[in-house]
Amino acid sequence: MSFFGKLKQRLTRSSSKLDQGLDAIVEDGGVEEEVTEVEKAAPEPAPEPAPEITPDPVAEPIPEPAPAPEVAKPDPKPGIIGRLLGRDESRTVVRRTLDDDMLEQLEELLIASDMGVDTALRVTANIAEGRFGKKVSTTEIKTILAEEIARVMEPVAKPLPLYPKKPQVVLVVGVNGSGKTTTIGKLASQFKAAGKNVVIAAGDTFRAAAVEQLQVWGDRAGVPVLTAPEGSDPASLAFDAMTKAEADGADLLMIDTAGRLQNRADLMEELAKIVRVIRKKDETAPHNTLLVLDATTGQNALSQVKTFQELADVSGLVMTKLDGTAKGGVLVALADKFGLPIHAIGVGEQIDDLAPFDPTDFARALTGLED
Repeated sequence: MSFFGKLKQRLTRSSSKLDQGLDAIVEDGGVEEEVTEVEKAAPEPAPEPAPEITPDPVAEPIPEPAPAPEVAKPDPKPGIIGRLLGRDESRTVVRRTLDDDMLEQLEELLIASDMGVDTALRVTANIAEGRFGKKVSTTEIKTILAEEIARVMEPVAKPLPLYPKKPQVVLVVGVNGSGKTTTIGKLASQFKAAGKNVVIAAGDTFRAAAVEQLQVWGDRAGVPVLTAPEGSDPASLAFDAMTKAEADGADLLMIDTAGRLQNRADLMEELAKIVRVIRKKDETAPHNTLLVLDATTGQNALSQVKTFQELADVSGLVMTKLDGTAKGGVLVALADKFGLPIHAIGVGEQIDDLAPFDPTDFARALTGLED
């Protein structure tokens, strides 16, 4: 299955069901209209009996005409043939006038999908422009919405930039349970498969499970994982990892960090310390700071971005768990408010369930349009 297929299937399973909401909005107050008439096939057989009904009465009309009327029974046969060929079945579609009531319902649906008030208002205003008062079907409103969402997100859809600087230091941050460790493992495996020399530093020195998880990914991808004893200073490990990566000629050093809540000042200060120590080794590092966001946190993702951006100078985002109970729309709100690059999105646990962010695919999957 293509990544678009997975994305659509898993987003459709999510609690937002944006596509179903759009169906309901159009049906509420919409009117059925006939859009196409399939050409009638029933009358076509009528000419065929004519030649069979002996047009020359000169030949003896005594026993011969008897079978002729049987062949010329037009009623049952054309009916059956007509039905098989799709006789006069007109297709109807529900259309609703795009008015204030419909726009208000759209706004409410987008807000409920975690798109946020400001973004929802802006998107619906753009939808209404040039279309207000016109009738739209479900497919039309989905297509229009998908195009508007893709337009908002197009500027932020960017792959993780790679620089000639060696090693390129990628610091990965996020709150507890956001999927940082798994994301690092997947990215490291993908970069290794692309021919890059990658090193991982297990900077979450407070959680043994995180270190073990990274080691599993490292073994699977053939990528070395640098560790330190449990409870060690993560800033010290980051410094040592940079020295080791530099000595080994690594292209990429990915540093995991402990999950931290954005309202814990002590943990956030620890993250700031890691950045300060890294910059003693290379004042341009970290070259990328990826914030991994859990899509199920909804609008809370906005405050996470704000806080981490202030402390760690976040350069790009990765959104995980779009296959869970995520409403998906928060990604649109993030793009609209912060304009930070979205490098990748995840919809599962397998390595190919993390893929570069494609705004058109995402928008079509979110609104329930087919590939």
